[in-house]
Amino acid sequence: MENNPILHSSIKGEGKPLLILHGYFGMSDNWKTLGNQFSEDFQVHLIDQRNHGRSFHEDAFNYEVLVKDLHNYIQHYKLENIYLIGHSMGGKTAMLFAVTYPGLVDKLVVVDISPRMYEPHHNAILAGLNSIDFSIQNTRKLVEKKLSELIPEFGVRQFLMKNIYWKEKEQLAYRFNLQSLTKNNPEVGEALPPFTVFEKETLFLKGEKSNYITENEAPIIEAHFPNSKIVELKNAGHWAHAENPKQFYNEVCTFLN
Repeated sequence: MENNPILHSSIKGEGKPLLILHGYFGMSDNWKTLGNQFSEDFQVHLIDQRNHGRSFHEDAFNYEVLVKDLHNYIQHYKLENIYLIGHSMGGKTAMLFAVTYPGLVDKLVVVDISPRMYEPHHNAILAGLNSIDFSIQNTRKLVEKKLSELIPEFGVRQFLMKNIYWKEKEQLAYRFNLQSLTKNNPEVGEALPPFTVFEKETLFLKGEKSNYITENEAPIIEAHFPNSKIVELKNAGHWAHAENPKQFYNEVCTFLN
């Protein structure tokens, strides 16, 4: 059991465990501010999923292995009756975890993603990231300039730039495992397997300006999560927790308490 590498996390606060999973190309640091707020009421675990942040890198990357990683993590820290929050890719991991290990999850929060399949749509981002040669783009400024050729959205570039660090003196690198994420990109949109159900309370939070959860997704959400509700976060897109942190925090606290 302990031979399996354990996911990197930062743990803060006391009380019932609240585990938070970031999205694709993200990391636990993206949740720092909200994590600090939640740690006043819960023991918060901000987790880096495999091939992201400071967690281990492996070739294999799909929701089955992400769920296994999370299960190893929970066993390692001897957690039970957890609250689980997942955004986007992290929401997919959280949903599959909840239907696989319903006994370990007390309540589930899924942020701006549904159980359906999503077509791969990160091609420009992957092309941009793969166009970087750190021996040529050897400053953050040069990296951003090169990324802007394929990724015009400033906010998306800033989000991705958080993954760039000084591996050693004068040598920049990505924190995520770009090779595996590129190869396994189609896995990220995979649907929750049919006939899987989580009966406990579940909250789906959707960004008002996002099209990841629409009226069309309501029936599939209802089928897998019969005890769920969908709440809209105002003036927010896909990164709803970052764009409207105040409403996000209030909705989650109300739901969990």
